[in-house]
Amino acid sequence: MADESLRRGDLVEVRRAEEILATLDGGGALDALPFMPEMLRFSGQRFVVTSRADKVCTILWGPLGSRRLADTVLLEDLRCDGAGHGGCESNCRLFWKEAWLRPVRADDPADTTPEDAGARQGLEELAAHNTQKESGEAAESNPCFRCQASELCTASTPLRTTDPRPYLREFTSKDVPLRRFVRVMARAVRWHVLHKLGVSSHLYLRGTGTSSPPSEPLHLQPGDWVKVKSREGIAATLTDKSTNRGLFFDMQMLNYSGKVFRVEKRVTRIISPDSGRLIHMTRDCVILENVACSGDYSLSRWFCPRADQPFWRECWLERAATPLSEMSGS
Repeated sequence: MADESLRRGDLVEVRRAEEILATLDGGGALDALPFMPEMLRFSGQRFVVTSRADKVCTILWGPLGSRRLADTVLLEDLRCDGAGHGGCESNCRLFWKEAWLRPVRADDPADTTPEDAGARQGLEELAAHNTQKESGEAAESNPCFRCQASELCTASTPLRTTDPRPYLREFTSKDVPLRRFVRVMARAVRWHVLHKLGVSSHLYLRGTGTSSPPSEPLHLQPGDWVKVKSREGIAATLTDKSTNRGLFFDMQMLNYSGKVFRVEKRVTRIISPDSGRLIHMTRDCVILENVACSGDYSLSRWFCPRADQPFWRECWLERAATPLSEMSGS
């Protein structure tokens, strides 16, 4: 497929197992991007393209930036459930190579031909076999996982923050509407200049101490309603490095201050994208429903469509009453 063949709003169908299997190498990947076991359940289903992956951020620990995944798109809010990767609870959005998708029209009839059982099994086995970078006893005691997040840098090419072409591509590909494009680009230019001048108060919310202040746990559970604290309330929980017990508070999250959300789930384990190792979260950490990074307030990551769901410490939240709209069922 041509690089610009799929665009935001296009309807596609995830190809059958035999078609996807034909695109993969021995490592279960296409252009170094793995097809993961968690993607198998979407085979044969139809979804809308929400964005191309022409400018996505890297969540590797270290210098932040953007990269380009060729011939790759994101579909609606399809996320990895971690079932094939040690139960990772990061909820990352899935990347889809265009070769794994078939453009369709809404009135096209569904393909009811039975799927090749052998190809299905072959794809399942290939995808499952390549979820880890190691084998043997080491893999069992301390597995090193391989997923789309851990392989992102290998499967993509870097973009320069000051190169205008990636930003223009976001607009010309229709990923970003004009009003948002102008608003975010104006902020990007201003913030970049201030950053170069050493003015960083707009980039980070910082506390005053070197250690995290003590806080009372809320023992939040999925379904609980919470309100995101004010800027001042959150700052009071942070160190001078913008962290609370090692968890970084991103300025993107401040946009939700004062708003009420429901807890989606508690996070107990995630895969480190740089090492591939499973990290067990020993401190309170939750994900909130309908809360995701927009890419509009991130230095060097402008317009990123990954919509990563940020991790929240309970001390950044306070319990809230159930909204009337939820109580009335409207």
